[in-house]
Amino acid sequence: MMWVFIALAVIVVLIISVMLLKLIVIIDYYHNKDDDRLKITFKTFFGLIKYKINVPVIKIAEDSPEIVVKEKVETGPQEKDKKQDTKKFSAKDILQSIQDMDQFVKHVVGLHHIIRSFLNKVTMKNLEWRTTIGVSDAAFTGMITGAFWAVKGSLVGFLTSLMKVKTMPNLMITPEFNRTINETSFRCMFHFRIGHAIFAGIKLLKFWKGGKPHFKTKPLSILSGNKTKSV
Repeated sequence: MMWVFIALAVIVVLIISVMLLKLIVIIDYYHNKDDDRLKITFKTFFGLIKYKINVPVIKIAEDSPEIVVKEKVETGPQEKDKKQDTKKFSAKDILQSIQDMDQFVKHVVGLHHIIRSFLNKVTMKNLEWRTTIGVSDAAFTGMITGAFWAVKGSLVGFLTSLMKVKTMPNLMITPEFNRTINETSFRCMFHFRIGHAIFAGIKLLKFWKGGKPHFKTKPLSILSGNKTKSV
């Protein structure tokens, strides 16, 4: 009987330890003409558990009106385990994803409150967003630069109102008056406790309303029990 209590105690300690662990999410994005690179890194357990997603190519397919995404996944502390994949997304796939999200929102009571409550526990730091913009026309470049500043300020202001901010965001827009260019680099780090994410997931299930929805895209079809063929 004593071993049963010891085993239960060990399990409880492990569960609590996992709940208290921080999950770090680092987002890196770069765009310049046809060069789009997206890297998302997940780290926890003091960096010993790491999962990295590299999307080095995002472009329009030449033989069909589809978006082509080449993805590379790296796992492990040394990022030695690698897997590559190429996916295509048509306009129909994107439309179905939007429709699925609409169904998801309608099936959760108080979704806005649940998300806001979770984001209040998320810490954001090291946000850097640099843009170089130019259209070979000085007056028009000045107008676009002002519009970009307004968009950046609104988006960053919205994020900082929802999350805890450790460091001041570093925003920069460089106008180029003599050439056409659109270059953007974005980097930001978020971290939160795994327990907070689990509790948010439990709340989503608790406040689910209505019957089983019929999701069409694979990530959300898991919730409805559908086995839709992936893209």
